[in-house]
Amino acid sequence: MPGADRTRSFGPVAEETVMPSFDVVSQVDVQEVRNAVDQASREVGTRYDFKDTDTKITLGASDVTVESSTEDRLKAAQEVLKEKLVRRKVSLKSVAWGNLQQVGGGRYRAVNGLNQGLDAESAREISKHIRESGLKVQASINGDLVRVSGKKRDDLQDVIESLRTLDYKLPLQYINYRE
Repeated sequence: MPGADRTRSFGPVAEETVMPSFDVVSQVDVQEVRNAVDQASREVGTRYDFKDTDTKITLGASDVTVESSTEDRLKAAQEVLKEKLVRRKVSLKSVAWGNLQQVGGGRYRAVNGLNQGLDAESAREISKHIRESGLKVQASINGDLVRVSGKKRDDLQDVIESLRTLDYKLPLQYINYRE
């Protein structure tokens, strides 16, 4: 066959340049929260000062409910829950502590929400903080995370350090670090 020995040349292969990036998220380890709630409810059930108060600590889909017969026992049960969360290394910022409400029968209840993910306002605040830092990085909001990308790895590490010094209302984690 004539021309069978010819090979096509398409020129140099264009390499895709991938900029280093990482994601800023706010996640709660639900298993650790479950363990802390179990430990707290077990302690409340065995402590003498909670005897005959019918104090309960329960974990819902996205909240932790504390219920008791008196207001001061409810506050004490919430302190026990806080101790157990800290011991399990769950940030107290990840819980939106609810107000005490009086429910029927002279009982008190507090519904404490779990902060999962970044809401739109928080993502905008973090993105604005990154832009104002003056580093050569880009921050883009993707649902409940903020993706930060830049040409230099050092700039990304400076952004992480800047966000760590920022005492933000939610616990922030830095995941998917890619080079």
